[in-house]
Amino acid sequence: MVALISVITQFAVSVNYNMVDYLPDDAPSTNAIDTMEEEFEASVANARVLMHDVTVQEALEYKEQLTAIDGVSDVTWLDDAIDIKTPIEMADEDTVETYYKDNHALFSFHIRDGDEVEITDQIYQLIGEENALSGEAVDTAQSQKMAGSESAYAALLLVPIIIIILVVSTNSWMEPVFFLTAIGVSVLINLGTNIFLGEVSFVTQSVAPILQLAVSLDYAIFLLHSFSDFRNKGEEPTNAMRLAMKRSFPAIAASASTTFFGFMALTFMNFEIGADLGVNLVKGILLSFISVMVFLPALTLTFYKWIDKTEHKQIVPNFKNLGRRVLKFRIPSLILVLLMIVPAFLAQSNTNFIYGVGEHPDSTRIGVDEQTIEDSFGKYTPMVLLVPKGDIAKEEELVQELEQLDHVSSVLAYVNSVSAAIPPEYLDESITEQFYSENYSRIILHSNTDAEGDAAFSLIDEAEETAENYYGDDVHALGESVTLYDIKNTVEKDNVVVNVLTIVAIAVVLLITFRSISMPIVLLLTIQAAVWFNLSVPYFMDSSLVYVGYLIISTVQLAATVDYAILLSEAYHVNRREMPALQAIKKTIDEKIFSILISASILSSVGFILWMTSSNPIVGSIGLLLGRGALLAFILVVFFLPAMLLVFDKVIEKTTWKANFYKKKG
Repeated sequence: MVALISVITQFAVSVNYNMVDYLPDDAPSTNAIDTMEEEFEASVANARVLMHDVTVQEALEYKEQLTAIDGVSDVTWLDDAIDIKTPIEMADEDTVETYYKDNHALFSFHIRDGDEVEITDQIYQLIGEENALSGEAVDTAQSQKMAGSESAYAALLLVPIIIIILVVSTNSWMEPVFFLTAIGVSVLINLGTNIFLGEVSFVTQSVAPILQLAVSLDYAIFLLHSFSDFRNKGEEPTNAMRLAMKRSFPAIAASASTTFFGFMALTFMNFEIGADLGVNLVKGILLSFISVMVFLPALTLTFYKWIDKTEHKQIVPNFKNLGRRVLKFRIPSLILVLLMIVPAFLAQSNTNFIYGVGEHPDSTRIGVDEQTIEDSFGKYTPMVLLVPKGDIAKEEELVQELEQLDHVSSVLAYVNSVSAAIPPEYLDESITEQFYSENYSRIILHSNTDAEGDAAFSLIDEAEETAENYYGDDVHALGESVTLYDIKNTVEKDNVVVNVLTIVAIAVVLLITFRSISMPIVLLLTIQAAVWFNLSVPYFMDSSLVYVGYLIISTVQLAATVDYAILLSEAYHVNRREMPALQAIKKTIDEKIFSILISASILSSVGFILWMTSSNPIVGSIGLLLGRGALLAFILVVFFLPAMLLVFDKVIEKTTWKANFYKKKG
């Protein structure tokens, strides 16, 4: 019943695609936006249109048509920068070519927040296929358009793959249905209960449901495998389930706890996209745990005869003697990982990061349009400075100095667009309102940098410093590049906090689970090495990495894949009480490699399908990192962790409370 209600309520949850909304309230750009909204009706440009082969008069007509579209405001073109009644050949060439070049006209304007899809569709109708549209608002519209269809496409690909993996791992055609039903119900309830949050971020909407499914399927697998084992020993169904719940509870609780506390660390992020995702995943893990321990036993006992009727032969043969083969690589594995771990750590710290959405593929219209505009007019990023109003002479000096800064192609202000010689109070408000409010003067800088990167961020520092030399601290900067600069500064601080919290929280859970000082170190080193190897790949491939993806995955991969290490290590401890270390680890690998492979295959499939189906670079990068990370974690748990357990066997025994390891008699 709750799941059915949740199916309905999830449609009432709005999705926020605006990353600016997730900056902390005290971020400089957040304060600047608030000040701008209080003081001015005008907004910062978030879109551009390129019209090919137009005269100045035709361009002015297009400007009027753009202005007439409901939701488009502050359309800026050449006539706002110079007096076009005089021949444009007499005007400053750099200023003219910012807007009009080789008979191509470039307009910049603001698209109203919240209506990006409808407004961009109207603009596309106006400009046709041959002209180009790009900008921050266009990115948002594209994300909104693709979100629903891409999620459905990902699910259509993912569910059959997971079913195939589960069918291979079980002896009944119906068991996978039980697994997916138990976790699917918790996913639906998680989506529905988001109505109490009001809205979720686009990252959460895209990533959280299938990540919850992938991470918590293990809980259902643990329980039903134990149930099958007890039934095979002759127990009647009700008693078999009771014993299965008792036996599997510690493993499920440990697995859920590490994931729960790992995701909890995300909620401490100041950049609230991480916190939004963290809250959803924590809620999802709790709901999955409750569903597996309450709903799944009831479902299984009601329909267990279906499992019996749909039994099939074991599809995958037993992994006999695989442990012996794996252990042949223990020395090379140890040497290789220990040699690579420091370079990988350093590389992942020095990767070139992207803090926004990043570039769109050339195969999409939005990617082609971006490149077309850049080829014609070069790179372009607007920035607005708000400085105290009143001293026109000081403002004129500031504007002249700003025009001399590297990467500034033009500056729009009252003193150079109207005249420093004419007092603004003598003019009609329609002329002055875009430049002056009651308290502030508005100066627009057009730069030829990317929206982010060293050049863009250096320009922000230089422009703010230049303005502060004239006006002190009462200077506000805003624009896409300023927002991204704030995101950069916020998430870099978050990185340390989130990673430390994740490692400490998981270490405490492992300490309690294994009652050992050394085991958490061995397990965390294994999984953290996999995380560093994963995140170092972009550095060695000389490619950029979306920082939000980097930050989230450094937590999610650790929290989600430490379960593999727990599963293998718990089994090793049990076997180690009955036999010597080498024999125990061989037996453990034979017994557990298949379970770990199934879990890793599901998580990896989820990641790679997210990567393949998402046109949003942030979601796509999280998917790629997750898919690759699950595979790397599997490899290290199977090859490196057994080697570590053997090398540190005596240390583990001495630092584990009541280890009771096997001792050779005589």
